[in-house]
Amino acid sequence: SASSSPLTGSVRLPGTLRPYEEVNIYGKINGFVRQVFVDRGSQVKRGQTLITLEAPEMESQIQASVSRFVQSQENAVASKEKYKRLKEAASEEGAVAPLDLDNALSRYRADQAISQAESSNVASLRTIQGYLNITAPFAGTIIQRNISAGALVGPDSKNNDKPMLVLQSVGKLRLEVHIPEAYVENVNLNREVNIVYNSMPGVQHKAKISRSANALGTLRSEAIEIDIANPSGNFKPGMYAEVTIPLISAAKTLLVPTNSIVRSTERQYLVVVENNRTKIVDVKVGLSANDSTEVFGNVTKGDRIILHATDEIQHGVSLQ
Repeated sequence: SASSSPLTGSVRLPGTLRPYEEVNIYGKINGFVRQVFVDRGSQVKRGQTLITLEAPEMESQIQASVSRFVQSQENAVASKEKYKRLKEAASEEGAVAPLDLDNALSRYRADQAISQAESSNVASLRTIQGYLNITAPFAGTIIQRNISAGALVGPDSKNNDKPMLVLQSVGKLRLEVHIPEAYVENVNLNREVNIVYNSMPGVQHKAKISRSANALGTLRSEAIEIDIANPSGNFKPGMYAEVTIPLISAAKTLLVPTNSIVRSTERQYLVVVENNRTKIVDVKVGLSANDSTEVFGNVTKGDRIILHATDEIQHGVSLQ
């Protein structure tokens, strides 16, 4: 007979391991590769130097900028001293014209502003010079190296279509699973999931869902991620897994034995016994678990249903 209770079950979906972090490393300024300190498979620490570049014209720009800054400082010191002398002399009435004192003050302020601007220019060039040393933004493994010493790199380089290096963080991985729209509302985010990797058949791993997108993508599915600790490095990005995710129907729902549902190419229905006669009732099928299936239709709790019914049973047949 039909019963009413919350339905719990599970769904098995494919998943793929992704690196927890991944970055493509490009040259930020134009220059030639002086030295590459890493190769494919190298383990690196955060802040470690990966590549050094050289840009001879930048050094000359910095030297010229420093020279302008030094000259502007000297001009600012000289105009300050001149203004101080005139101000002291102006204490005697008629010794210095007010216009001359104002001009000296304006000159001093202008030289000061020029000196500050040149100082900022030097600092800016020093910052850009720092881009010649390319460092790791986080600890991880180099998985691609597409550059060698002597190559021209940078935003204007023809080599910029490929990253110089690709860095991945694999001490922890993300297992990415896409849940079809039909199951999204029934995923139990607080329960453990079972994971079996193709490369480790028969070995089950348990974990909890770490985060979900809370939105459907272009394939009408919601992406969820499961954080996978990987201290020994046994798991690799790109590995395929089968993930069994618990499902639950939040409210009580109508359940019938799965083998009582008659399926054809056109419809799904139950054969209900009413007043000792058969009654064909069309239904829509929901989730299934433990030999029970959720159904929606003109069926109520307690209705007697024929098990293992077939399409040979007609409507209105007497069972007496």
